[in-house]
Amino acid sequence: MQVQTILSEALKLPPVDKASVIDQLMASFDISERQRIDEAWAHETERRIDAYDTGRISARPVAEVMREINS
Repeated sequence: MQVQTILSEALKLPPVDKASVIDQLMASFDISERQRIDEAWAHETERRIDAYDTGRISARPVAEVMREINS
């Protein structure tokens, strides 16, 4: 299957499925680079949890967010 055909099909996917494809592609790269990416996400996650815990940001129900992403 040609790259353009694969890309065309991937672009038809819902946003959550596109994100899954991206994650799987990223996982196929160099392990050391993947570790750096994972560490950056872990740091960002902790930063966001801290912001939520201290009231600097609020949260929304996941169902609401998913509806917005998929629309």
